This record gives sequence, structure tokens and C-alpha cells, in this order.
Amino acid sequence: MQEFAYPVLTVLVFFPLLAAVGLFFLKGDNTIRMYTLGVSIIELALSFPLFAGFKLESAAFQFVERMDWVKQWGVEYYLGTDGISFLMVVLTIAVLPLCVLCSWTYIQTRVKEFHFCLLFMTAACVGVFTALDLVLFYVFWEAMLIPMYLLIAVWGGPEKRYASLKFFLYTLAGSALLLVAIVAFRIAGGTFAIPELMEQNFAFNFQFWAFLALALAFAIKVPMFPFHTWLPAAHVQAPTAGSVILASVLLKMGTYGFLRFNLPLTPAASEYFAPFMIAISIAGILYGGIVALGQNDIKKVIAYSSVGHMGFVTLGIFLFNQRGLEGALFQMLNHGITTGGLFMMIGAVYERSHSRELDDNLGLGKYMPAYMFFWGLFALSSFGFPGTNSFVGEILVFVGAFEQNPWIGALMVPGAMVAAAYMLRVSLKLAWGRPTSWKEWPDLNLREWTYLVIPAVFVLYIGLAPGLCFKVMDASLIKLEKDVKQGAKIVALEKEHPAEVALNSLKGIIK
Repeated sequence: MQEFAYPVLTVLVFFPLLAAVGLFFLKGDNTIRMYTLGVSIIELALSFPLFAGFKLESAAFQFVERMDWVKQWGVEYYLGTDGISFLMVVLTIAVLPLCVLCSWTYIQTRVKEFHFCLLFMTAACVGVFTALDLVLFYVFWEAMLIPMYLLIAVWGGPEKRYASLKFFLYTLAGSALLLVAIVAFRIAGGTFAIPELMEQNFAFNFQFWAFLALALAFAIKVPMFPFHTWLPAAHVQAPTAGSVILASVLLKMGTYGFLRFNLPLTPAASEYFAPFMIAISIAGILYGGIVALGQNDIKKVIAYSSVGHMGFVTLGIFLFNQRGLEGALFQMLNHGITTGGLFMMIGAVYERSHSRELDDNLGLGKYMPAYMFFWGLFALSSFGFPGTNSFVGEILVFVGAFEQNPWIGALMVPGAMVAAAYMLRVSLKLAWGRPTSWKEWPDLNLREWTYLVIPAVFVLYIGLAPGLCFKVMDASLIKLEKDVKQGAKIVALEKEHPAEVALNSLKGIIK
């Protein structure tokens, strides 16, 4: 464990929250924007010890902070990070300044409250990815719901009330199931500490029900097909920064939950349900791509593409081999970079045309060449073109799928082809379509260049030199794969019909 002069993870969690309180002492919209941008840059600087002190060869939790919180209940303030959560923490912190920049001119009402929500959201998300106590994790998980709901409900589009309410209700349903699972683990395992629960081998009957509760909660958050219906509405109605946070960070909380909870805590049940999880992941890949292909709203295209992209992630997770897990974690990171970049680009063109309809934004390549350069790069990344970051993740999932079963890999191929079709369709019309009315819109300004260059650099860096990311994640993923397979072997699976397993499990719970 690394020792620093200050608790690194605590600072990263609570500095944005304290800075958010400071917003209420400021006046002037530009002052608030500059202050929040400065806070986001300081937060990024405060994360440097993570890079300096992280041990690449270690699978253990690092930067651990542990103390009693509610001692009589066994609840602890317990933080730590490993190769799985490290990348998600960095992604969350890096997204904050981009959200501030892309909202600079878009948000003109309740500016102070908007930036409060951004900072509050960052604190909650970093807490989710670093919490090692189940109750603490749940507190951060629920805290994230409030600012995201407000971002959609207050600063969203014409149907913001419907979209925000649907998002809230879906997430709340998942949270209730998560809370049930947390209580069950405390009763069965005697602790809320996640690392200690990972060392235990629970009976299969318990794992069966715990997996279902956790999987439903995380499937809604991902969202997996068929729990995805809240996502397009939320994306379309949310402001640009809300869509960026939603795509880059919030969706990853669901897949992170599978990696952190389902696989290590319920390995036997995870293996039992793996065929079903793989099947609905493939269904999500195909469904998301086909529906995206028929959309005329550019934001809906990217929203439905997220359903397909996250299907690759969940598929990789439940392949239970190293390549699949690597591909899943890569795609979690890559989707945050690429899709976040695409949503920022949609926000930039919306500020010019005041429309997200494809027919109203034709022919941008004629008078916005810089814009189309970035769009082309992110579009290529979105469908996994070689040399971009998403190619690395997709090819790893493909390799893992073919290693597991050639039929799984074969079923993934149409999804990849459809992804290329809908992204090329949109890109061709944006670049070379004939505008219905000629409008001399200005090309990218310095602020827009700034927030687009940063993700563009990582699209190419990760695509061409992914070695560092492998070094960060491999030790933890190798340990996870080993623990899952070992845990599944230790727990004797009952050779019963699924209905009998469920009935026996229910009887055990009643007793």
C-alpha cells in the first residue's frame, strides 16, 4: 500500500463536493464557469499520485483508506482502487473539464446550479468506483441519481419531464434490488467489506438469488437489452454535458458492478447464468445497431449505438476468459472516450443549427472541415476501425468469443457490420449531403478545439499504443478470472432444473 502525505482517494471524492459548496458564494455566470473549470483542473492534478504510486504488477487494492463509520452496524469508510477501478476513476475525473467547456455557451439559465450538479456528480462517481464497503458504495450510488435527474429535468429538452422521470424510476428500481443484495451479503457473510466477502464461498442457492438481484440492478444501469428504454430518452433530452457524463461514466457503473460484485461474489451463479447473459448481450448488440440505422435524429443514433457498444462489454465479461475481460474493460474506457466525444460534437453543431435532425445538418464538410475531421475520427473509432481505441477492445472481445465458442463470435459479426453501416450513413450525409438552405456557420472555435482534441488524442494513443492500459488492468483481471473459476469449482452446482433450484433457494431463505 502506498503512503502519501494526504489521503488521495478521500481528496478526490470530497474536493469537488466542497468546491461545489463554494459556488454559492460566487456571482456572475462567467466567474462560475471559470471557477468550475479551475476546480476540474485541480481535481485532475490531485489525481497525479494515482499515476505515480500505482503498482502495475499488483492485483491488490491500493491507496487503501479504512476506518470505522457506523461501528455498531459494521459499516466502514473503506476506499481503495485496483486495475479495474483505476481506469474508471481517471476517466471520471478527465471528463469533468470537458463537460464544463462544452457547456460554456449552451447553459444560460441557472448556471450556478448546473455546475453544482457537475461537481456533485463527479464526487459521487469517484466514490462509486473507489468504495470497498457495500453500504458506502450504495450511498455513492444513490447520491449520483440526484444530480443526473436534475441535469435532465431542469436543463433538458422539450420532453425532459418524461425522460427524467423514466430515468429516475428505472434507476430507483435497480437501487432497491441492489439494497436487498447488500443486506443479504451482510447476513450471509457477516461483513459489508467487499474484499472480505470476495474471500468467502457462498452456497449456490444464496448465489442464485444474489446474482439475480445484482444483475437486474446493474443491467438497468448499463443498460442491457431489454432494460434499455430509458437511455435514448435520457440522452436525447439531456443537455450536452449530461449526455457526456451519462455515456462516459454512468453506464460504466453497471458493467463495473458486474466485474466488482457478480463475478467475484457469486462465481458459481455467474457461470450458471452466463449463457443467458451472453444471449441478451448479443441481442443488445444487434438490436442497438439495427434501431440506430433507422434514426434521423443524430443524438438518437449515438444513444442506440451505446446499447450495442455496452453489449460488447457485458458479452466480454461473461466469457470468463482473459481476452474477453480485457476487451470488456477496454470497451468501458473506449466507449467513454469515443461516445463522449460524439455527444460533444452533436452539442457543437446544435448550437449552430438548433436542430439534431440529420436533414438539417447536411453538407457540413463544405464549410466546417475541422468539425468533420473530428467527427470522422470519432465515427471510425465508434465502429472499431483499426488504429483507433475501440478496435483494440472489440478485437479482444471477438478473440475471447471465438476462444469460448465459435458460434458466439459468429453471432457478433453482424453487430459489427451494422455499426459500420449506421456510422458511415450519418458521416456521409454530414460531410457531403446537399444542404436544404445554405448557412455560413463558423467552424470550430478555440474552446471547441480544446475539448475535442483531448479525446481525439486518446482515440489514437490507445488505438496505436495500448500497452500501458494492459499493464494497468492485467494483474487485476488475471486474478479475477482465476478467482471466478476457482470459486465456481468450489461451490458444488446442484444438477437440478432451474425451477427446482429457485424453489429450494426460496425455501432456504424462508427458513
